[in-house]
Amino acid sequence: MFIVGKLKVPGLTIITNRLRHYFRNMDAKELQPPTSVRGMQELQRDQFKKRVQVPRLRVPESQVQRVMPLVKKFLLKMEHLHPVRAVDKSREILLHPTPVKNWESLPTEDLQKREVTSENFSFAEIELGYENWSANDILKSVLPTEEEGLTSYSRIGHIAHLNLRDHLLPYKQLIGQVLRDKLPNCRTVVNKASSIDNTYRNFQLELICGEPEYQVETKENGVPFEFDFSKVYWNPRLSTEHERIVKTLKSGDVLYDVFAGVGPFSVPAAKKRCHVLANDLNPESFHWLQHNAKRNKCLANIKTFNKDGRQFILEELREDLLKRLLNTDTTTYAIHITMNLPAMAVEFLDAFRGLYKAEELAELPENVSYPTVHVYSFAKGENTKELVRLLVESNLGASLDDNLLEGINFVRNVAPNKDMYRVSFKLSLNLLTTSKDIEIKRKRCAEEEEVAATKVKCV
Repeated sequence: MFIVGKLKVPGLTIITNRLRHYFRNMDAKELQPPTSVRGMQELQRDQFKKRVQVPRLRVPESQVQRVMPLVKKFLLKMEHLHPVRAVDKSREILLHPTPVKNWESLPTEDLQKREVTSENFSFAEIELGYENWSANDILKSVLPTEEEGLTSYSRIGHIAHLNLRDHLLPYKQLIGQVLRDKLPNCRTVVNKASSIDNTYRNFQLELICGEPEYQVETKENGVPFEFDFSKVYWNPRLSTEHERIVKTLKSGDVLYDVFAGVGPFSVPAAKKRCHVLANDLNPESFHWLQHNAKRNKCLANIKTFNKDGRQFILEELREDLLKRLLNTDTTTYAIHITMNLPAMAVEFLDAFRGLYKAEELAELPENVSYPTVHVYSFAKGENTKELVRLLVESNLGASLDDNLLEGINFVRNVAPNKDMYRVSFKLSLNLLTTSKDIEIKRKRCAEEEEVAATKVKCV
């Protein structure tokens, strides 16, 4: 049997199907909320009351332990409903009406061996109410059937974060109340009010239920974080991607985090004793980045900056990387650069072009190991993987051949025909010492020479 449930990704709840040993309550008409609640926009909890007939076994108290293994898979399981109840000196075992239509639906031979007969079987009337259904069951019974319902939401500490489609907006207050009622430790429900288009790239939020308390504590991959969700960017859907990058880092490696936010890459890396330079333009993110580094006792391994990403690359990253390339054996550790600002990170790639004068890197050892850049980007269209590659190459002003490109990795689907990718590639001596403009001129000259040569051959 399959039951609608909640698939847990860290911080994210997706309404899905999963295997269970018991039966779907919403498949049994008698166990569904009253049909009269369909279309309700203002939550009226008392309207969910309903009296139903369900099968039951009534057995002596002394027999319960012997009977339960035989009927366990038939138990009626609903929220705040105990399927085994004390009645006088006996026990009443409530059974699910889908598999149990009558006494013959049960393993009768085995029950009779335990002195349980058809005399112990009957139907009982019970009252169900709002408290007996899950948030998913309630919303499924209320929201319009002709359009998609609430399919997912994010949990960030005590906050439930929604991104409601237009057809669900008339129900937003009800949805907020139901989630606040039903989700453990949920005190605040917010809806994404608009697209992320401000300078600091944080969500614009609309409070739809609960307390306007946005300072949260949460954990990602075992690392505690604290921040004001209304003033910084945090997306639990990226937890797996954060973990994937951090797992590639070893103690002693170097991480330059250009758009660090509150530290989902930087803080775990610093905890692994990597050398981290972390930057974010948002003063609130910068504050919580420092706070989270202190809270996780890794301040000694991290330097934090509150600058524009380009300025950080041209100043702090440039200076620190030059020292490492010239004065350390880069074959003994890895250098990574993360650029997780998918809406615009690619626009900063040209900052690496001509970052150094050729003479500054003239004395590099032959086996020097150059940094790996992990740049994140959205792509819209049909072949999004190829589009994102072209986007990176265009902004970098260079082709990513097999010697440089390490991978184009799908991260997540953001919207129909809109995907998020991570493009990982190696910087090179040529990229670091040749400006984007010079590279373009070289290519143009090469193309013109090729055309001229072709004309000569034709003559």
